[in-house]
Amino acid sequence: MPIASLSVYFFLQAAVIITACQLVGRLARRIGQPQVVGEMIAGVLLGPSLLGWLAPAWQAALFPADTRGMLYVCGQLGVGLYMFLVGTEFRTEHFKAGARTAVSVSLSGIAAPFVLAVLLTPWLMSIPGLYGARVQVFEASLFLGAAIAITAFPMLARIIQERGLAGTRIGALALTAGAVDDAAAWCILAVVLSSFSGQWGSAYAAIGGGVAFAVFMIFIGRPLLARLSGLVTVGAPLSHSLLAIVLTIFCLCAFLMDAIGIHAVFGGFLLGCVLPRGELVDRLQGLLRPFVVVFLLPMFFTYSGLNTRLGMLVAPEVFVAALAILAASFGGKLLACWAGARLAGASSPDAMAIGALMNARGLMELIIINIGLSAGVILPGLFSILVLMAVVTTLMATPLFNWAARRQERLVSPVMAPSA
Repeated sequence: MPIASLSVYFFLQAAVIITACQLVGRLARRIGQPQVVGEMIAGVLLGPSLLGWLAPAWQAALFPADTRGMLYVCGQLGVGLYMFLVGTEFRTEHFKAGARTAVSVSLSGIAAPFVLAVLLTPWLMSIPGLYGARVQVFEASLFLGAAIAITAFPMLARIIQERGLAGTRIGALALTAGAVDDAAAWCILAVVLSSFSGQWGSAYAAIGGGVAFAVFMIFIGRPLLARLSGLVTVGAPLSHSLLAIVLTIFCLCAFLMDAIGIHAVFGGFLLGCVLPRGELVDRLQGLLRPFVVVFLLPMFFTYSGLNTRLGMLVAPEVFVAALAILAASFGGKLLACWAGARLAGASSPDAMAIGALMNARGLMELIIINIGLSAGVILPGLFSILVLMAVVTTLMATPLFNWAARRQERLVSPVMAPSA
């Protein structure tokens, strides 16, 4: 398809995507769910699961295969910039104060799902349409374990923000545990992809490179970036030159994380974490957040929705597999994180609230299963099951949290005043 034609399709697609995500997102808020959950569902509805089922000719005309590359690139940019904004809100003082509980929650939330994945995988591999033909039991178990264990860090961050928990102890603990969960899941995914391709060196490069990059950003990047604060004029708009510098650094960080085999989102998140707090961060959030949340992020939800075929779940054996994966994902993660928080000394309502928030998987789940699908590790059947799991577990996160919050009214009280 000519480039000129692609641009015409893109603008029409963007208009439909923004409208659908806003409408379904507002509906989600009316029933007590975060808007981001509705936007994720809207992405699925625009795919073959609903629009393609009701009006297949219209859906195919609106989203021809040649145009999906544009949605993919815009979606990746949106996810990366959103994670950058999440990083700018991350408070290291909360991490230090709750590190013990966060590590306990994270380890429990990783261990239990992997045990369940090991038990389920041999049976799942006997069902056609779930795993690629060349996938071994070891690779299949690791991938399913990572998919069940992962917490949707950007989704978790947005739920915490929309619920007013960004400066609270519970919010900080959930973000810290989610960050550890996701880092572990990406390292495991690197092992799966390396084993599947027979290139183990890429796994070592991903894990070692990720650790080295984090150390560099914390101990060298932070003091260097601190100089950017002196370029901000109080009371004046952020200069175009300073915005260009920050976006250039963001692109380089995202490129490096992608190049070593982790994911671009972690480059953006680490950059956001080490940027100097104050006027610079406040201005960047004001400039970037509306465009990222309203325009770019829905592109990723739609791209994932175009690969989701919930109609495949009507097959009896696939439906049973979906129920088993949902039970293992929801129950295993919730109970494991609750137990980890209790062992670290948290009250039962606090532990339940943390477990509920950690069960939100949406965005990172979509990222990891898209990678698995493109690599041939999983097939459309398991992809669709895991999309459904991502939606259901994320939908349940807010009601469970609200239930725990009602049991302890002081659950969301800030432990310290937010810094300027």
